Amino acid sequence: MFGIVRPCTHRLGEGLKAQWMAHLCGLCLALRGDHGQFARIVTNYDGLLISVLTEAQTERSTAGGLRRTAGPCPLRGMRTASVAQGEGARLAAAVSLVLASAKVRDHVADGDGLLRRRPVAVAARRVAASWGKAGERGGAAVGFDTAILVDAVDRQVGIESLAGPGTSLLTVTEPTETATAAAFAHTAVLAGRPGNAVPLAEAGRLFGRLAHLLDAVEDREADAAAGAWNPLTATGTPLTEARRLADDALHGIRLALKDVEFTDRRLAHLLLAHELERSVDRAFGTRSCGHAHGPDGAFGPPTGPYAPQQPGGPGMPGNPFGGEPPHRDRRGLLAGCAVALGLFCTCQVCCADQYEGPWSRRRREGWCGDCCNCDGNCCECGNCCDGCDCCDGCCCDCSC
Repeated sequence: MFGIVRPCTHRLGEGLKAQWMAHLCGLCLALRGDHGQFARIVTNYDGLLISVLTEAQTERSTAGGLRRTAGPCPLRGMRTASVAQGEGARLAAAVSLVLASAKVRDHVADGDGLLRRRPVAVAARRVAASWGKAGERGGAAVGFDTAILVDAVDRQVGIESLAGPGTSLLTVTEPTETATAAAFAHTAVLAGRPGNAVPLAEAGRLFGRLAHLLDAVEDREADAAAGAWNPLTATGTPLTEARRLADDALHGIRLALKDVEFTDRRLAHLLLAHELERSVDRAFGTRSCGHAHGPDGAFGPPTGPYAPQQPGGPGMPGNPFGGEPPHRDRRGLLAGCAVALGLFCTCQVCCADQYEGPWSRRRREGWCGDCCNCDGNCCECGNCCDGCDCCDGCCCDCSC
């Protein structure tokens, strides 16, 4: 499961957690229903934002048709659930397929892992082509032209080949910004609120910038070790400048959301105004989830130039193992896919308290984990948003 908006479910509260899971399961089932079982592997956290935004703008009189009861699923511990359906989920599925297709082609071009082998690369290209065509069909079914996304992906390759020291980092992120702006704006069309298209396009543009920036920050060390292309390294952009751009994008997203007319803004606000900020902090190592899984939080110890230092050196108190913990290499694309299938088929993704991320090997929380040992710091706005209209200003301190 990939994506930059990965909320700790203990912050959401029961109501918003149920909504979030409904959109996640709805995206997964839309992929299966329109494109087959194998397509479910591209389910991702960021794609469900499309479904969330569509429903958040839809009139309550018609919102009842955006839910259905899904049958038992191994990923939910064989439980039924209310899941999102309709054009928002289908648009999210189409966008996810097109972008996953681009991601696979990118891994093939870089020769990552097993993709260095010609037979594997040929198979991966066929999968990518199949997903691209499926995404195109899915987009057309809801009136969205995926050619915008494909063009952005194609331009990205050319821009990266020309980028070098002194190139603006925003030049490199522009294709991603254009793609996400188009997807966000189309949610206004699906919801029948064309006046929301402009501010949502701006929010989408800045979200795309953040997604590109955070991916570059998180992969910087691994890319350097593998000799892979990274926008920060290629353009000579320091982490301080990347952080400034990320904070500016966060602020811009909040301002854009103020101009969007929602019928129920709570979940969209929580994900794009609060959880996105935590994603930035997590990528730069400045803060982790407050849900207690030991002193380092749910995502492990902070990393990067902003991470707190140990009180002593190797062998000193606070570092009983005599140095940094061993770093485990990321899995390649196909190996990660195999592990992901195993996690899904054994229900660990849903029901385990923790599991190892199939690609990053970082610790992840099971989607349906119960709140235990919560120290209170992880529930800053989630429970409040669940019980009132706080995201219109009654108890949020974010001024958005």
